[in-house]
Amino acid sequence: MSEWLISLEGTGSGQRLAMILALLAAFLHAVFGSLQKARHDPWLSRGAIDACLVGVSFPLLFLVPWPEPHMWPIFVGVVIIHFLYKVLQAMAYSRGAFTVVYPVVRGTGPLFAVIGAWFLFGEVFTSVQWLGLGVLLSGIFGLAVYNLMFLVTDRETLVPALGLALGTGLFVALYTTYDAFGIRSAVDPFTFLVWFFFLSAFDFPMLFAFTPLRRRLSGIALRPLALRGLAGAFVAFGSFGSVMLATRLDKVGEAAVLRETSTVFAALTGWLVLRETVGPRRIALMTLIAAGAVIVEMGG
Repeated sequence: MSEWLISLEGTGSGQRLAMILALLAAFLHAVFGSLQKARHDPWLSRGAIDACLVGVSFPLLFLVPWPEPHMWPIFVGVVIIHFLYKVLQAMAYSRGAFTVVYPVVRGTGPLFAVIGAWFLFGEVFTSVQWLGLGVLLSGIFGLAVYNLMFLVTDRETLVPALGLALGTGLFVALYTTYDAFGIRSAVDPFTFLVWFFFLSAFDFPMLFAFTPLRRRLSGIALRPLALRGLAGAFVAFGSFGSVMLATRLDKVGEAAVLRETSTVFAALTGWLVLRETVGPRRIALMTLIAAGAVIVEMGG
């Protein structure tokens, strides 16, 4: 599997597979976000997901080659960056409506990811791709503004929620470019993925074990929480794994932009799962997001 994937790097087939993986990551990331936001406290949901990720990924460590020595400092950076991202995300989800917070997070990410990809990997967007990125961002931030105007619940915590969402978006860009650097540095991409999921999932379970956060478990039915955590773990494998493989096969900036069509899927899951309202204006804005992603892909 690894040899086949590596053989596709820099080829037309690899570019097509990267596009498919980035769109798959978009859908699964929206599902992942709704799993963390819906029903349970976002801190509890993330803790349950991470605990399940540790358990699910541990046996996989014995199925991939051992990481090369130069990978261990990279993994340290992964753990730190993803921990800060998860903390900011949980804080934002705790204070704001999903359909307002999520577009801001995902809209901030691709812009800075494109800049980071230029700085780290020398990737350059064409003028058509910049136009597509502008269309996509106008749709994403337009969706956030529209939701903000008509939001009824959580208005008293909206300003801090939006600030946290902006900070989370910056960390999305940071982890996107850093993870791309990491998976490109590994000889075997699946070695990086398995160790990434294993090492970066210890933080939230440890927070609950050794800090006052464990009080949030009081009175919580553990079986539904555990089932949500297990579902989230498998979705995380698909979401984060797909986009990282896409950045190994093709340009980081393009993969980051395509993944942000997750905002469309998030609006749909917010409507279908969280019972948040979706109307014709929001559908038009979601169409802008999808159109921007198509322009970026076609302009490359």
